[in-house]
Amino acid sequence: MPVDPWAIDTLNYSGLEARNVDSAFVMSNGSALGSVSGVRPGDPGLTVTLSGATINCSAGVATVAYPGQGVYRVAFPTSTSPGSYTAAHATLNRIDLVYLRVWDNSVDASGLAKGDIVYLAGTPSSTPVAPAPSGTQVYMPLATITVLSVSNGSTASVSTSVRPVTVAPGGIWPSSTAPSSPYTGQAYHNGTDLLLWNGASWDTYFKVPAAWTSYTPSWTGSTTNPTLGNGTLVGRYQKIGRQVAFHINLVAGSTTTYGSGNYNFTLPFPVANVGASYIGTAHLLGTDRWAGHTVLSPGASAFVPFFSQSATNTRLSGQTPTSPETFANGSQLRMTGVYESAT
Repeated sequence: MPVDPWAIDTLNYSGLEARNVDSAFVMSNGSALGSVSGVRPGDPGLTVTLSGATINCSAGVATVAYPGQGVYRVAFPTSTSPGSYTAAHATLNRIDLVYLRVWDNSVDASGLAKGDIVYLAGTPSSTPVAPAPSGTQVYMPLATITVLSVSNGSTASVSTSVRPVTVAPGGIWPSSTAPSSPYTGQAYHNGTDLLLWNGASWDTYFKVPAAWTSYTPSWTGSTTNPTLGNGTLVGRYQKIGRQVAFHINLVAGSTTTYGSGNYNFTLPFPVANVGASYIGTAHLLGTDRWAGHTVLSPGASAFVPFFSQSATNTRLSGQTPTSPETFANGSQLRMTGVYESAT
């Protein structure tokens, strides 16, 4: 079946043809010719506010998608108002809806061809919810208005969290939820992380660094285990994707016992088994200061700190209760490292 390609001289185009072509420039919803309604990211337009009981909506632009109808591009060059919200109920709260509506007689049989901002009052209830427009309507929600009852103060507040955002194909979609039908390489930002769809799952491409997380490492000996007593053993880590940075600090106390054999400390996550060992740093503060290393082997869930065997023998060996010096009350062991986790 031949179609009218856009835009060729002498051809006549229907509104549906034009809207379907416009779908090529708006984020897909995963269906053929389907698009995602919304305002542009970062655009302050079409923001709903209150002035007393009067509802105002600022100037702005949006694309409104409707199944089988492509996308309607709508521009409001000046602010507009759908009127005032309904007075508060005596005892029950209410949630109202403000939405952008496209009136298209060929779709909704309204007899109209225009776009405007519509106010729809909700139903007072002990558990109020925002109403949904009834019938066949081409629309996009812009805001909800929570109207407290007279007994609760009759105040009203606006939330624009229902207002969707859309982007051009290939754009980074700002959304708290992932696209329902992603394509390989699609990106979205959930407010904290930037994620990419690899064809099977979402990979965290960039994560805003957050505060490190505390964990309690296990401290053991290869022959007999030490006991912490009134000493302190703390661990902290930060995980971004599969990259883990960690820190462990051990301070021996007066009731600490030291076990025997090489010391081991558990990691927050197992190491990736990719044939690579990761070298970190260790620092022992006792009678003297000793510089050492942490060695994280492939697939390991714990590691041994390594130090020089003595002040005169700089060959490395695993730390023990007496090497590189006797571990005693007040001694501090500090270890840090970065590695790739198994998951």
